[in-house]
Amino acid sequence: MKIDWAALGSVLGVSVVFTVGLVALFTLGINGLSRRERAAARGGSAGLAVTGAYVCFAACAAAVAYGIYLIVGKG
Repeated sequence: MKIDWAALGSVLGVSVVFTVGLVALFTLGINGLSRRERAAARGGSAGLAVTGAYVCFAACAAAVAYGIYLIVGKG
């Protein structure tokens, strides 16, 4: 049995980059929702922050759905 270390390292690198990116995207969504709470406390509106938060959450959901699609395969 021979292990292809270059391929294993490549998979590890891509996995780490996409995981960090997905967590950062989710964090931006949480930050956008917290801006809405702060704006509501001050009597203002944060429509752009909320829209950005929903876009971030939708992108996270799409990435997760695509990952599941890749794992399950076409059947």
